[in-house]
Amino acid sequence: MRKRNSAWVSEWNPEDERFWESKGKFIARRNLIWSIFAEHLGFSIWLVWSIVATKLPQAGFHYTTDQLFQLVAVPGLLGSLIRFPYTFAVTTFGGRNWTIFSAAVLFIPTLALAYFVTQPDTPFWLMLLVAATAGLGGGNFASSMANISFFYPDRMKGWALGLNAAGGNIGVSGVQLLTPILMGFGFVSLYMATAQGSGFYLQNAGLMWLLPLTIAVVGAYFFMNNLTEARSSFKDQLVIVRRKHTWVMSYLYIGTFGSFIGYSGAFPLLLKTQFPAVTVGIAFLGPLVGSLSRPLGGLLADKIGGARVTFWNFVAMSAATIGVMYSVETKDFYAFLAMFLVLFVTTGIGNGSTYRMIPSIFRQEKLRTTGSSGAAKTLAIKLAGIKGAAALGFIGAIGACGGYLIPRGFGASIAATGGPYLALEVFLAFYVTCGALTWWYYMRKSFLAERLPSSLAEARV
Repeated sequence: MRKRNSAWVSEWNPEDERFWESKGKFIARRNLIWSIFAEHLGFSIWLVWSIVATKLPQAGFHYTTDQLFQLVAVPGLLGSLIRFPYTFAVTTFGGRNWTIFSAAVLFIPTLALAYFVTQPDTPFWLMLLVAATAGLGGGNFASSMANISFFYPDRMKGWALGLNAAGGNIGVSGVQLLTPILMGFGFVSLYMATAQGSGFYLQNAGLMWLLPLTIAVVGAYFFMNNLTEARSSFKDQLVIVRRKHTWVMSYLYIGTFGSFIGYSGAFPLLLKTQFPAVTVGIAFLGPLVGSLSRPLGGLLADKIGGARVTFWNFVAMSAATIGVMYSVETKDFYAFLAMFLVLFVTTGIGNGSTYRMIPSIFRQEKLRTTGSSGAAKTLAIKLAGIKGAAALGFIGAIGACGGYLIPRGFGASIAATGGPYLALEVFLAFYVTCGALTWWYYMRKSFLAERLPSSLAEARV
């Protein structure tokens, strides 16, 4: 392989079996490991306010329940919006270079959190601004997924992307498990080491990430690579917004990843409002099972087709939502927890299957229009890879809106009706439409004598 310098790798062809076995898989694996680590930290910081918000009243902050839900929701909004530029940054600046930058900027939300949570007189608008900066962590997912999609052959994308995403997603359960524990240790608080409320150090929720972030920046600098094959102009990538399937998959991804990140953010506060006697320390279980199930979704999609897995997954999500609604009505905590854990599992499986569909759709569409043999096929695969990577990030950005919509939905529902039932009804109706769209565009082979393009339904995308 020729190298422009030690950071850039050229002549990258993972579809060539000899190249892959001799050197490609080792480089890909190393980049995947550090990508997962950096993305893991991004997710952790993105969702840290899901725990911090539950502790603010004990620390002397006089915010309403709806305002607390807003503090949980606003990082999701910024995280979804910032994914748009992050999506195109990989092919402009290089995957390694952008990983270094995106990890380094996370010092902003962590240090800001550490300071302002020790100031109980902070006005709500300023605390909302501080919480919003945590959304910088949400952008890491888009660039990380776009970057890793270039490193692996098509036959392994489902597994690789699922593993990359799961490693990041599990940061949500990690932050919800570790943050309450580390808040009890004064030695983490390098400064302002004054306990708040019932002897906890809320500033630790920010300070605990300084050392891991430093490791991520240094590790990305020394061990990751940029691919010259992944270079593309912003204009060339922007063509994806004119593709129908970009928007269809964006809608479906709100239902899968949007649900995962939205429920992850809202779950601790929802537990506290609906079952006050239950500790929020168990909230990490939901994101944990959702994260662990994501590679399973990618693996199943690799074997039996992403559309098939996605369709039946939306059926299961609808059923689980009905179960949660029943438990809310009956005030049955154990049923509530069980049904929510099932719902989290389905969000993880759906995350993996939908993300597996995206590169397959763009690849099949490109092969159908440019040819499927010889040089034409090689060129088509390369162009589809660039478009698919852009689509992964773009769709991920749209899907992340669920991180804002679901907490706000719960907050608005509780403020209007006193409970989350109305919000759950809306979510159920949405999952039904997602299942219908999946069948219509990616499973339907015939309907009133009209056939689908063979490259999608018959290719089992």
